[in-house]
Amino acid sequence: MERVVQFTGPRRVEVAQQPRAELPPGHLRVRTRYSGISAGTELTAYRGTNPYLTRTWDPGARLFREDAAGIEYPVAGWGYSEVGEVLEVSPELAGTPGLPVPGDLVWGVWGHRSEGVVPAERMLGHTLPAGLEPLAGAFARVGAIAYNAVLAGDIHLGEDVAVFGQGVIGLLTTRLARLNGARVTAVDALDGRLETARRHGAHRTLNARTDAVAERIREATAGLGADLAIEISGAHPALHEALRSVTVGGRVVASGFYQGDGAGLRLGDEFHHNRVQLVCSQIGGVPPRLSNRWTVERLQQTFLRLVAEQQVDVTSLVSHVIPAADAADAYVLLDDRPSEALQVVLEF
Repeated sequence: MERVVQFTGPRRVEVAQQPRAELPPGHLRVRTRYSGISAGTELTAYRGTNPYLTRTWDPGARLFREDAAGIEYPVAGWGYSEVGEVLEVSPELAGTPGLPVPGDLVWGVWGHRSEGVVPAERMLGHTLPAGLEPLAGAFARVGAIAYNAVLAGDIHLGEDVAVFGQGVIGLLTTRLARLNGARVTAVDALDGRLETARRHGAHRTLNARTDAVAERIREATAGLGADLAIEISGAHPALHEALRSVTVGGRVVASGFYQGDGAGLRLGDEFHHNRVQLVCSQIGGVPPRLSNRWTVERLQQTFLRLVAEQQVDVTSLVSHVIPAADAADAYVLLDDRPSEALQVVLEF
């Protein structure tokens, strides 16, 4: 039997026992060691706000359809930040270049479950880099999300960049933007996260609750505003403040997962009058202008290489490692007491 974490309804979590899956041709079996929880995407399913719970995504038309739900409870095995040990490889795959072998530690996406059966093509090149702590492998996907936002921002050396939201992905965005040559202003409503942002390279920090953010950014940039803002919290008021904070013709990268209607977002104000560019960054693909040489796979692998080279610190962002059996407690923590947590990881 294998264990799988599933949502049985809004704010209801259980760890279910399921029969062990057979290993079909072309697949690997991986025993999970760690699985990171996404405090953004996963909480939308946990809370019942995810659009797939009420609408269906039509991949051909690239539209949501209102006639039916795309997923329904129980929602099993969410999660996209796993690390584990290869147990078994389908026999016909033996000797495939770049494919992990039994005993290798690997990273990938197979959800919050004690074992994953994963197509081989998704595991090529996914052996954990030498010398990297296994826990660090759980950051491959979240690091790629941050990396994608930085690429979408098209940062140039010396530019002023504001990063709105300093959760795990926001902190990684701050660090990557700094490595890319930006002067970073980190914005969040929690002072503890702003202190962490300074350690990850922010030149200045602003509290979204107590500071006039757009005004302070303009004061610090001789009245011009930031060249770029990256909004990664998923809050509509934060996106609005990001739009207020950039210069005329500046760019805002919207990388958060926004839920519901856009209360607090007024596109007739600074967005309209300052002719701001608003672009979306979503981990389903890289910025179109880079698609001839960048892929999501390259984002993940490059990010882990930066971690292995000690240019990015991820393990200090792990605030809680919680046994998978207590997964319900992990979601309550992230939902009710976000100020107490950064990256929460389930241990199998």
